[in-house]
Amino acid sequence: MASNVVTAIIMTPIALVAATSLGVDPRPFIFAVCFAASASFVTPIGYQTNMMVFGPGGYKFSDYFKTGLPLAFTLWITASVLLPVFWPF
Repeated sequence: MASNVVTAIIMTPIALVAATSLGVDPRPFIFAVCFAASASFVTPIGYQTNMMVFGPGGYKFSDYFKTGLPLAFTLWITASVLLPVFWPF
């Protein structure tokens, strides 16, 4: 398992290569990686704060899945629409 920071560090060079090979501005790709790395809502082990409230809040693993999956999907669609608006290719 890797943290969200490690995932962002691994994926940023891949995003840069993808943007360069497409001949577009890499900024929207980098912001997409950063945004995706910070949007880990589906499991309690996705982010430190999720683990901090998991036990004391009495949550179950399935609670994160039920709430986090629709939230992650909504943020994915929102980011896909708005990132090119704020940082055009």
